[in-house]
Amino acid sequence: MSKEKYPTLSDSSMVTEFVLLGFSDVLELRASHAVLFLLIYLATLTGNLLIVTVTTFDHLHTPMYFFPRNLSILDMYYISVTVPKACVIFLLDSAMISVAGCAAQIFLVLVFALPELLFLTVMARDHYVAVCLPLSYPAVMSPQVCVQMNLASILSAVVNSGFHTGNTFWPSFCQSNVVHQFFCDTPSLLRLSCSDTFSNEIAIFVCSVGIAGGCFAFIAVSYVYIFATVLRAPTGRERGKAFSTCVPHTLVLTVSVSSAAAVHVKPSSTPPTIQDTVTSMLYSIVPPLSNPVIYSLGNQQIKEAVQRTMRFY
Repeated sequence: MSKEKYPTLSDSSMVTEFVLLGFSDVLELRASHAVLFLLIYLATLTGNLLIVTVTTFDHLHTPMYFFPRNLSILDMYYISVTVPKACVIFLLDSAMISVAGCAAQIFLVLVFALPELLFLTVMARDHYVAVCLPLSYPAVMSPQVCVQMNLASILSAVVNSGFHTGNTFWPSFCQSNVVHQFFCDTPSLLRLSCSDTFSNEIAIFVCSVGIAGGCFAFIAVSYVYIFATVLRAPTGRERGKAFSTCVPHTLVLTVSVSSAAAVHVKPSSTPPTIQDTVTSMLYSIVPPLSNPVIYSLGNQQIKEAVQRTMRFY
């Protein structure tokens, strides 16, 4: 879809709706993109719903499965905010979205993305305590503590999302209404503003470094301690289990955090590119799709529960 199709607004005009761009103007390519996104969406829903089902009805209620179940619930909501609308854009060429709808999409993406990152951080702590401090595990990761961390993650996400959504729509939009993304995100909208967005960029940078960078550093340190502990194990089974669990976690987290940083920390004065859209897929679509496999289906008890569930049906 080309930008020329939607002309630049005059200075006296105010934006009442935005135009989301797909990857191509060619109908066949748009259809293939829609099919690809739809398959990813269905696979994500199926995998995460399976995890939620088996951990709920197979009595896997310990802290080790509490956060993976909540992570799967978040993933289903997270991908549902962006992908269905993208499929409509690709198939029907219906790219218009109201200002209220765009604000809601930004808020929901942020409100589901931040708890996901915080849950992954807590899960790293759970693995660290289980491996390095097994005797303290019942006290450190008690059910009460898990519920408190869950609520704290959600509440902090609501506050953070409300702040960034309001901060995004505080400037006025009068230059263009063409969003160079398949969903509304803060960096793309700031490029359309005719106001000074320097303070917005500073806020994004501080939050990205403070929250995402802090969580990533905590997870990395936790895994370093886990590796150091299992390398002293007398058998290789513990080492293989730790590496098979932690290495995929680290890879997916690195891809999602680095791709999100590449898009959100980029100055608004930089022209949008197709690479920005592709990069956005790495943090908005890949984690919800891969999380069920990496964080849950690699667990032996969950795999056994899935097999029991499949035999039951």
